Amino acid sequence: MNRENKRKSFEKGYYKNHACNETFTCKSCGRLVVPAGAGSSHRNHCPNCLTSLHVDIEPGDRASDCGGHMEPVAVWVKKNREWAIIHRCSRCGAFSSNRIAADDNPVKLMSIAMRPIAMPPFPVERMEEL
Repeated sequence: MNRENKRKSFEKGYYKNHACNETFTCKSCGRLVVPAGAGSSHRNHCPNCLTSLHVDIEPGDRASDCGGHMEPVAVWVKKNREWAIIHRCSRCGAFSSNRIAADDNPVKLMSIAMRPIAMPPFPVERMEEL
């Protein structure tokens, strides 16, 4: 059973309380994703490219009909010093936040975290004026 059809076979909110232990193929990079290395029973993105699918409106509800690719656009550090990935849907523009998993690509995470420093939103030469 693929991820898009799960919503049709389980009642609303099923995945909020039940583990999602199925293996799936990433729709973005094509790699096989197994839940074993995630460190959690709720795998929701590819550990290689960090891309997810827009299947939820609220976490675990599988109520979204969009199905677009959720691209990683930023990372943030939560109060408990845990990192989370901010995803933006390429189809509808919706944002969501997901905890990182134990087996996520650290180089990809750091490249997303360093993006504002590598490409600042203002001319670096003007910093001396401030």
